[in-house]
Amino acid sequence: MTDAATTTDPVHAFIAKSVAEHPVILFMKGVPEQPQCGFSATSVQILDHLGVDFVGVDVLQNEALRQGIKSFSDWPTIPQLYVKGEFVGGCDIIREMFQSGELKGLMAEQGLLPEA
Repeated sequence: MTDAATTTDPVHAFIAKSVAEHPVILFMKGVPEQPQCGFSATSVQILDHLGVDFVGVDVLQNEALRQGIKSFSDWPTIPQLYVKGEFVGGCDIIREMFQSGELKGLMAEQGLLPEA
């Protein structure tokens, strides 16, 4: 294990704290109101469609954060979705889970969907 993989790394500590504090968090390019790439935009649209309350973190604000999220999750692409502290996946996984109904099920199971 490298030093970068420990929580003594300030970027990893920030990511871990953010993931722990927010039930649904999307590390993305841009912000939910103004995504900076198509994959981030698609992920935001899916979460908005489900009515899920989520926090977006702009990885473009800081190169260390942009690289740190990739090593934190061991996932090479952005955006990255976390639900109740667990890594869910990137845009393709989010889209596939949405299309199959699995994402809505996960959000409902976690009590994260708005009341009907």
